[in-house]
Amino acid sequence: MESPFIYSSHVTGRHFIGRKDDCAILGNFISGGNHVALISPAKSGKTSLIQQALLKIRISGSQFIVGEFNAMNIRDIPSFLKRFGSTVLRAFAVSPGEYEEIVKNYLSGTHFVFDSLSYELRDEVISLSWDIDDSDIEAMITLPFRLADEKQTNLVLIMEEFQSILHTGESDRLFKIMRGVMEDYARRESLGGRCTMVFCGSQINAMTSVFYGSPYFFRIVERFSPSEIDEREIIDYIHRGFMLSGKEIDRSLLHGICRLFRCNMWYINHFISICDSLSRGYVVESMLMEALKDILAIHESRFIATMNDLTTFQVNLLKAILDGHTKFSSADIIREYHLNTSANVKRLKEALMKKEIVWFNEKDEPVVTDPLFEYWARKYYFESDRETN
Repeated sequence: MESPFIYSSHVTGRHFIGRKDDCAILGNFISGGNHVALISPAKSGKTSLIQQALLKIRISGSQFIVGEFNAMNIRDIPSFLKRFGSTVLRAFAVSPGEYEEIVKNYLSGTHFVFDSLSYELRDEVISLSWDIDDSDIEAMITLPFRLADEKQTNLVLIMEEFQSILHTGESDRLFKIMRGVMEDYARRESLGGRCTMVFCGSQINAMTSVFYGSPYFFRIVERFSPSEIDEREIIDYIHRGFMLSGKEIDRSLLHGICRLFRCNMWYINHFISICDSLSRGYVVESMLMEALKDILAIHESRFIATMNDLTTFQVNLLKAILDGHTKFSSADIIREYHLNTSANVKRLKEALMKKEIVWFNEKDEPVVTDPLFEYWARKYYFESDRETN
């Protein structure tokens, strides 16, 4: 029997719970042709939200095509542009002849080519004949806008792990050209079709630096952070899932699960699926504790590697965060946690953010990015049962 608790892929339809307002807002952005950046931690449901919003748009009768790619392993601009271009071509065409025709008609005069041998051997739709220049970048970023306009088709172009562009060392160069292209097409009135870009990534601090900390996407890209899923909806969802297999669980136990995982549905589905496999009838607290040991065993090596990557000062600051402190530059906190100086505290905060271990909310309060890592670090690494609000 198929498990109702899905965590290995994105979900839509009956498996998608909560975030109705988020879905409507994102759907309105996309339907209106507004470029949008989804900014939230890893495994917080961004892909499911995007796909659910697209499903709702389709149900409403709107016609569009979708191109999506993952920039996770991108380390240079040419690689990004080739993947970008390949995704666009595959959205509008299906055969080598059609790929070659689009490259010939829309990318002539650039260093981008369709090479039949590269396509045959590596399934490579776009190749480069020489080093790129700024005109090449502009031509490629313009490609989806031109194709959507001239073919009178709406394209939704989804770019996952977009923050990886920062690793190229030339992100400013690319972002500046992207902004120019998006501004140019935003000013045009008589478009047969449009390209809407959706940017998302699992590194919240890096994505924040791109879309809040730099001027390139200001007022040209809507910035959106999904809201937390309501605890009551999660509990109802888990009850329905267990009922499908004739099982039952006390609601008071589910409140604790939601708090532990901070209503993160990826972790909750993973955890509850383990509970489901351990039980045959009534799910009791001892099963939850066994499931918690199992899920910690799965992720513990990753958590240990994270801690081993920290300096002693960084570990000390993380300990202060887990102990509930927020005023890290005060003399008492610096002395108690051996943070050296207030200038060093600033560097330590930046280091933990760069490693995506913590992020800071609008009140400048630290939030540990991964809820299970937070639990493991407090209980097993620092051997503390102290809880914070």
